[in-house]
Amino acid sequence: MTCRVINLGLPKSGTTTLARALEQAGLRVADHKIRRGRNPDLAIAGSYVARQLYDGYFRSGDPLERLGGFDALTEVSVLTRDLCLWPQCDFGLITALRERHPDLRFVASWRAPRSLSGSMLRWSNLGTDRLPQGQVPGLPRGFGETTLERVQWIEAHYAFLRMMFRDDPRFLEYDVADPEAPEKIGAHLGLTLPWWGKANENTGMPATLIRRGLA
Repeated sequence: MTCRVINLGLPKSGTTTLARALEQAGLRVADHKIRRGRNPDLAIAGSYVARQLYDGYFRSGDPLERLGGFDALTEVSVLTRDLCLWPQCDFGLITALRERHPDLRFVASWRAPRSLSGSMLRWSNLGTDRLPQGQVPGLPRGFGETTLERVQWIEAHYAFLRMMFRDDPRFLEYDVADPEAPEKIGAHLGLTLPWWGKANENTGMPATLIRRGLA
């Protein structure tokens, strides 16, 4: 088994929704963390997807060296007190994936930058503490506490992906609020998504946003 698709979108852009949709379509998915019991390689159970991508990249040059048991990686970054890894922002790592796995597909879950910024702010301490105190690519420590700073970082990340992939047919950026998103993703991956909805919603989110599927 080899990985079929990796999501390069930012956290809170609908990554959990994508994970659930791909699982419902029969794919084996790793979302943020490698859950125990979901991967035959017990040596990496409980570790972060980002850690495994970087371990493979710097050990053998192949970020997927230990992740062949998964069909899809839907949330690849990690930001904790002790660990800050953002593979979706790394030119070298993404280039290695493209060169070593020519059949690998990429997607980028997207939502309007201000909406995404607001979701980050409301999600636990992501916007208030972890982003400003982290060393995130494009968002050095001390930045990311204000809406303006987060929006500028978000816009720059997706501009980076668009420039890097340009007209590459292996890449699809989609708006999580687009009613045609599941059809576009399915066509990109050559499968049908039997489920598409809202997962990992922000509690207390305005009802108008929930109805539009922006969680």
